[in-house]
Amino acid sequence: MSIEKMRLVNIAGKMDSLDRVISKCVESGCFHIESASSSDMEDSGFSVLHEENPYRKALEKIVAVDFGSDFKFRQTDYSDIENEPVESLSEYVTETSDKIRLLGEEISENKNSILQYEQIIAQLKHLQGLDIDMAKLSGCKHIHVRFGKLPCDSYSKLAYYEKDAFAFVHYDVDDDYYWGMYFAPVECLKKADKIFSDLYFERIWLPDYVTGKPEKEIEDVNKKYSDAKAKASELEKRRHDLIESEKERINKVFCRLKSLYDCFELRSKASVIKDNFLLVGFVPEKQAEKFEKPLSKIPGVSVVIKPPDSDVSLEVPVKLKTNKFTNPFSLFVEMYGLPSYDGFNPTTLVAITYTLLFGIMFGDLGQGLVISIAGALLYKKTKNKLCAIISRIGISSAFFGLVFGSVFGFEHALDPMYRALGFEEKPFEAIDNVSTVLAAAIGIGVVLIIISILINIVTTLKKKEFDNALFGNNGITGLVFYSAILYAVVNYMMFSRNVFNPLFTVFLIVLPLVIMLFREPLGCMVSGKKFKSEGVGDFIASNFFEVFEFLLGYVTNTLSFVRIGGFVLSHAAMMSVVMLLSEMYKGASPVIIILGNIFVIGMEGMLSGIQVLRLEFYEIFSRCYDGDGKAFEPVSVNYSPELD
Repeated sequence: MSIEKMRLVNIAGKMDSLDRVISKCVESGCFHIESASSSDMEDSGFSVLHEENPYRKALEKIVAVDFGSDFKFRQTDYSDIENEPVESLSEYVTETSDKIRLLGEEISENKNSILQYEQIIAQLKHLQGLDIDMAKLSGCKHIHVRFGKLPCDSYSKLAYYEKDAFAFVHYDVDDDYYWGMYFAPVECLKKADKIFSDLYFERIWLPDYVTGKPEKEIEDVNKKYSDAKAKASELEKRRHDLIESEKERINKVFCRLKSLYDCFELRSKASVIKDNFLLVGFVPEKQAEKFEKPLSKIPGVSVVIKPPDSDVSLEVPVKLKTNKFTNPFSLFVEMYGLPSYDGFNPTTLVAITYTLLFGIMFGDLGQGLVISIAGALLYKKTKNKLCAIISRIGISSAFFGLVFGSVFGFEHALDPMYRALGFEEKPFEAIDNVSTVLAAAIGIGVVLIIISILINIVTTLKKKEFDNALFGNNGITGLVFYSAILYAVVNYMMFSRNVFNPLFTVFLIVLPLVIMLFREPLGCMVSGKKFKSEGVGDFIASNFFEVFEFLLGYVTNTLSFVRIGGFVLSHAAMMSVVMLLSEMYKGASPVIIILGNIFVIGMEGMLSGIQVLRLEFYEIFSRCYDGDGKAFEPVSVNYSPELD
């Protein structure tokens, strides 16, 4: 699949039409807007708008309200309030948010009262042994009293202070504390407070309304506590009913205000001169006509559609063309970096190669179907592209499981099927053909590297980058050199034949290396440009090491594909261990097989996925793809409550 063709769009009109134009652009869902400063309009007398968003305060107010954990703002249709004045919506927001806020404050205040009553009751329970009014104790003029608790470890240390003018009386004891009070004359109070502070005495403060005997006060506070709990239920019900009755309208008002807010923010993208504005952006070619129609109907607005390269100061955004099968794999392309507009869309290549390589590395019919079903179910629930990828590669894993004859690690479960197809036994046993598996893995790598080089040649020729296309390590010269080395290696390994005669060595080995060494001046010569060099010595030294790096790259990239064979063998080996354990402990055989399969699916499935992605990025993408493109991002309303 190629890259979506774009068109550059210039929209001009009077300032009083700007908001309508922006609204139509957002509604279209296909307009990628460019910043005014990026198109160098300021040099032509244009300026950029710097305005305070008038919808911010109302949005901040509605977002700040606590509607409860069950309420979430979401995109919804607000056509029934489309024509309501913004002022009345703002008044509604203020009125409703104030009601909810005041109820929330009342609920919070009541919660604090409940907590206070619980603490007072707990404290008074420790004073139940005192048959005295609290008011009399606290009302003494010459002696002051402090209620609280003293750690048990500190209680024994009071003996050291027996000569000081205070007395500690405890009325309750638990595992950690002596609950009590200490008395001290007014003139000795500071010293007593210092001593008990050092002994980690924790003071308990009783409210002023606790004046009677502890038993009577507990009854009174319990009544206040019950009243507060009843009030809490009533307040929560009132708040819940208010939110339930208003939540639909609240959400609609939020969506309308958020739409207005986001559209107003886009005004800063416009270039302005006097009473006129100019908006610049890109739309997909196939949607250009549909995009233009509603804008052309706005009085005084003109829409000019141009080729995408009309303004050289603007980088054309990239929208990948995909189909139903390849679309999820755009996740990996975006992760690496999008191609340039005139580059190569690698999504189809990634979809095919990733699916095939994972299937080969993780070939098991049963496990593949489990992965596929799990991925499909997760995608249905989350719409995550990675889950969609898992559902696809699971099918590939199941297919190669048929080839390898493996079903949940049972290597001979499919033997009846092979016999029905005319085979005496399963056609291929990976664990018994290690050399074949590794050689096939390298062979797959060679094919993919050559495909990558061919793709690079086509795309660089299209861009007229002749130094890379003709003379680079991933160009025609590099392909000749790599093919010659492969030819020589295959002849020697398979037929013990040495092909390194003088003609072969000079024209297919030495000459390509020399051409790669001088690829820059040769490229300038072909394209008619003047080559600039800082010095012959520096040029030869730097390019020599680059060519040496190219040679290492050919070797390491090719050998890197050995991991494909390695994972084929490791998968078979891991499942053979599971089967061996199930035979050793026959009583727990089903449990061992199930847990073993779960472990292999999770562990090796994840590792296989990571290793295939590494091959894609480092061995394939690095040869044919730069990943320096800019994403096509059509303007839209973000209905999340966060404000920029």
